Amino acid sequence: MTQIQKLAALLILLGEDSASIMLKSFDDNERELISAEMANLPLMNLDQQTAVLKEFTEMALQANAALGGSAEYTRAVLEKSVGLFKASEIMGRVGAGNRTSVATMQQIIDMEPLAIVNLIKEEQPQTIALVISYLTAQKGSEVLLNLSEHLGEQVVERLATLSSTPIEVVETVGEVLSKKIGAKMSRALNQTGGVKSAAAVLNVMAKAARQNILNKLDERTPELVRSIRMKMFTFDDLVTLDNKSLQKILREVDPSSLAIALSAANENLRGSLLGSISKRAADTVIDEISNLGRVTLREIEQAQDSIIDIVRKLEAEGEISLDSGGS
Repeated sequence: MTQIQKLAALLILLGEDSASIMLKSFDDNERELISAEMANLPLMNLDQQTAVLKEFTEMALQANAALGGSAEYTRAVLEKSVGLFKASEIMGRVGAGNRTSVATMQQIIDMEPLAIVNLIKEEQPQTIALVISYLTAQKGSEVLLNLSEHLGEQVVERLATLSSTPIEVVETVGEVLSKKIGAKMSRALNQTGGVKSAAAVLNVMAKAARQNILNKLDERTPELVRSIRMKMFTFDDLVTLDNKSLQKILREVDPSSLAIALSAANENLRGSLLGSISKRAADTVIDEISNLGRVTLREIEQAQDSIIDIVRKLEAEGEISLDSGGS
């Protein structure tokens, strides 16, 4: 077993709670490598389990039955560790049953966004979408923003509709890209993507850029845009969250910022958010809204975006779930 396989085996032996805590200490790329091995780990007999435990810990743990990895177990651990959105993103890349992991794209993943743009900007939109599907949503959005407007629109469409690709085609893509970076990739690439990937990339973009892409795409494929929007989480979607989640979110929001954000909100959303805080705090926010001077649309969007940043942070930390909010 490789070191990563042994680590994956240890996390399975420790159980979901302990494994989720340990996974938090790794960066995104490391988590993806470990998750790929967890999802594909074969059955381990008692000797193998004992060997793993001796190498990683002094704990006396006796396993009475064979243990193996599964996509369900891996997803459960990831959701506890990094939240539902991030778990889905990682599982989409490591795909249970696909032995080729995200490690095959490591050279590109580690590059700076502009370097990636220079590497792929002359490629077909389908190829660019495949590469972006391996990146984190933040890096993927930076790459997308540095492509031409027309090309970026095409790439989002391909990313949202990306489906299983014959391994021969993917291997060819890998060979072409590896020659450009001057190193050979020894394994085939995993295909990933879909509406969730496109939504994740667009979600971290500036609102104006995001709307521009979606509006242009909507002229050609309105059904696809509708599907993408359903997977995105916006300020208006806060109304779909439960009271407990809203309380956690609003504890980290400055009242003045909340007042600006709610100044243009509909009554339903305003009522949901103010109903999740104490009456005294709600009255303070209502007073601030009443006393607001002229507030620009940009200021309102910035205040709303700052709250969504808090939402994404808490979701990534596993503090709240956005499942009911269209994830």
